[in-house]
This record gives sequence, C-alpha cells and structure tokens, in this order.
Amino acid sequence: MSATAPSAPVADLSFAKRTTLTIAASQAIVGAAAPVAISMGGLAGHYLLGADKTLSTLPVTGFNIGVALGALPAAMLMRAVGRRNGFVSGAMVTALGGAIAALGLFETSFWLFATGLLVIGLGGAFVQQYRFAAADASPKIFKPKAISWVLGGGVFAAIIGPQAVIHTKNLFAPVEFAGAFVAVIGLGLLGALILSTLKIADHVEPVAADAPPAAPERSLGAIVGQPRFLVAFICGVTSYALMSFLMTGAPLAMVGCGYSAEQATLGISWHVMAMFAPSFVTGNLIARFGKETIVAAGLLILIVCGLVALSGIALWQFWLALILLGVGWNFGFIGATAMLTDTYTPAEKNKVQGVHDFALFGTVAFASLMSGATLNWFGETAEAGWVALNWILLPVASVCLVLLAGFVLRDRRLAARRG
Repeated sequence: MSATAPSAPVADLSFAKRTTLTIAASQAIVGAAAPVAISMGGLAGHYLLGADKTLSTLPVTGFNIGVALGALPAAMLMRAVGRRNGFVSGAMVTALGGAIAALGLFETSFWLFATGLLVIGLGGAFVQQYRFAAADASPKIFKPKAISWVLGGGVFAAIIGPQAVIHTKNLFAPVEFAGAFVAVIGLGLLGALILSTLKIADHVEPVAADAPPAAPERSLGAIVGQPRFLVAFICGVTSYALMSFLMTGAPLAMVGCGYSAEQATLGISWHVMAMFAPSFVTGNLIARFGKETIVAAGLLILIVCGLVALSGIALWQFWLALILLGVGWNFGFIGATAMLTDTYTPAEKNKVQGVHDFALFGTVAFASLMSGATLNWFGETAEAGWVALNWILLPVASVCLVLLAGFVLRDRRLAARRG
C-alpha cells in the first residue's frame, strides 16, 4: 500500500461524510415540502370547509397518513431498486402531491386538496428514510453525527418552506394558498435532481477476515420485544406525536387569537428551525452525555413548552412555545432514533425501519387529527382550545419521562450485577 493511501476506516469516514452531506441537501429541499403542508394544510382546510370546521386539520392528517402508509412501500422499494433510485422516486411523488393539492385549491375541492397532502406525505415517507440511509452508510463512531447532519438539513427546510409560502401563497389570487403548493412541485423536482447524484453503500464497517459469521436474522417479534427497543420506540413516537399535536393546532390557534396567517407561518418557521438547528450539536451531546440523557432532556423541554404555552397568548409566548416544542422534539426524537439503531443488525434494518415508521406516522397522523378536533370540541374560543392542547401534552410527556427513568435504573442494576 502507498504511504499516502488512506486506511479503510478513514476512507469509509470520508465516504460517509460526502454521502451524508448530499442527503442533508436533499433534506433541505424535499423536506421543505413538510412545513408548507403543515403550516398551510390546516388554514387551507379551514378556508375550503363550510360552517363546521372540525375537519380543518384533516389535510395535515392526510399528510401524516401518507407518511405512515408510505413507510413500508418505501422500505420495500429501496430494498428492490436501491436507495438512490428509491429516493429519486420519492421526490417525484412529492412533486405530484404538490400538483394535486394545487388543483384541489383551484377546484375548491376539500377532499382533492386532502388527497394532495396525502400524496405529499407518501413522498415524505422517503424523506424519513434519509436519516437511516446516512447512518447505515457510516462507521459506528459517525452514526449519531450522520443522523444529526441529515436532520440539520431541516434548518434550511425551515427557511425554504415558510419563505416559499410567504412569497407564493397569493401568486394565483384570488385562489388562496395555491401558489405555495405549486412551489412544492419545484421542490420535489429539484430534490430528485440532487438525489440522482447520490452514491451510497449500506454498511461500511470493515469486516476482519477471521470475523465470525453473522448472527441469523431474528424475527420482528424478537426485535420489538427488547426493552431497549420498546423504550426507544415509545419515547420517539411520543416526542413526535406531541410535536405534531401542538404544531398542527398552533396556526389555527394563532389566527383564532387575532394574529395573521403570515405571523402563524413565521411561528412555524421558528418552530421548524428549532426542530433541526440543534442537530448540528445533538450528535456531539449524545456522544458526551449518552442517548438516554438526551431523550430525557427532550421530554423535559416538551414539558416546559407546555408550561410556556399555558402562561398566555401573546405572540412571543406562542413563538417561544413553538421553539421549545422544536428543540424538545429534536432531543427526544434523535436520541430515541440513536437508541433504536442499537437494537437491530444491518440485515434486519429494512423490516425494522419500515414497521417503525409505519407505526410512528400512524400515531402522528392520529395526533394531528385530534389536534383540530380538540381545538373544536374543548374550546369555545381559540385560546381555550390551545390551553386544552397543552394540558394534554403535560401528563403524556411526564409518563414517558418516568418510563425512561425506570429503564435506565433497570439497566444500571443489571450492569452492577454483571460487574
């Protein structure tokens, strides 16, 4: 070997970084469709509906259902045609969803619009696989950072998506919001172009010549039955569902409390930036303090978010609560995802990741639907509905925190017995 040739682990790390940066760029572009769908879905649904606004957040629910329904097919497609081709296909689906949603607005059809958001969600299922692809293409030491870098691309999505809304939503006036979903078509097509350059391998951990044969692939039940899997799954799903629950209702609550659609959109922009900006350091924090500690911090921040939201309805209180909601989601979800990757082997990843995301986004879809229903059922005013949302958040996050603490204590006791 030449004296200047890189060793295999160094080459693997260099490849992993290049791959992760490409995926992060795709997260920034294709991922920008999500804040468009979330910030505009409820408002556009409210605009399209008649007197009964109970289903106003159904389009956002459709988006989340699309992510859930697309999880397993996305995993199966990428297993059949490779991640690059699968990701390109997913970006094209996002563009198609933008076209259907825009058509629904032009036709003043609530159900066609909701279908468009469901299709955007199907494309979003592929976006949710980005973090796993980056982790699987990385050496073990780089996996938490790879996840964080990809989700860090969401910082730019948080800027691109809401800015696209602000500058295009009235492009086809008097048809409200249609321009924002025409912009989604462009985001999907540009993302497909970036993803077409992707060169990706699955695992890059060097394998010694005398390494023992790989363990047989376990059943899904055996994997799911692990205490670590269950705790990681519950904390990750809860962090995401609570985030969706509040985020979906926030624009409607803000407009109902007298703020403009632009102020509500900017609130979602701050929220999405808070979701992804910590990702630049979350990997380092996990390496220093441990995955469980970061998940616990995320759950505590979600509790503080609920307390801030309950303290009043000034604009800064809405925005601060949304920022805390984003940071809490980041720590809780990235930490739980990192915990989850410890529970399965590379050969088991496709079925585990697909089932995980199906269950995750099925729960998130239910949470987004219940957000609109809660606003309508439990509050005679927008303020009362917003208060109801946050009183639901507090006990749910607290129960997960207690569950996580019990798992950590159990692990320490077992380690002490073995040691």
